[in-house]
Amino acid sequence: MELLASIPRLRAFAVSLSGNASRADDLVQETLVRAWGKLASFVPGTNMAAWLYTILRNEFYSEFRKRSHEVPDPDGHYAAALSCLPSQEFHLEFQDFRGAFAALPPLHREALVLVGACGLSYDEVAGICGCAIGTIKSRVNRARSKLAALLNEGLPAEPDQRLPRRTTVTLCGSQAIARSRAARAKPDLSMRRHA
Repeated sequence: MELLASIPRLRAFAVSLSGNASRADDLVQETLVRAWGKLASFVPGTNMAAWLYTILRNEFYSEFRKRSHEVPDPDGHYAAALSCLPSQEFHLEFQDFRGAFAALPPLHREALVLVGACGLSYDEVAGICGCAIGTIKSRVNRARSKLAALLNEGLPAEPDQRLPRRTTVTLCGSQAIARSRAARAKPDLSMRRHA
């Protein structure tokens, strides 16, 4: 029963790693097949979700190594060039977030999703990834910093023209929402000189 309850979170993790919903579904399916086949090796009383995340992660990196020898398929690039750009600002900002998130290294993306979206502790994530807690904390910090830097690259370069930008990123399950608002510049009345 716990195996089935973990499927939505496994899918969210797989989407964050692969960046492709259909590939994520394949990863989750392969994870469940492997877990079902190795159910006898699972130690009752331990964390099944962490065990499943480990299987999914290992499957992703195994596929990643296999695909590194293949030529990448530019799936959807031609269609994206022909399509009309959306007029909704939120959609564009969400696309920026997805692009910035996809630009993170896989190790940083994985750590950020496990801690931020899946709500696992640093200790649990360290166990899943097979490294020290400090390494996970470092990866999450670097991922957050890099994500913030990538999202803020679109601002004008001159300080006078910069508008303060507040970006809120909430990762919840399979949904990732990025909102960005530019605050209106208010004149500072205290600096005025009276003639």
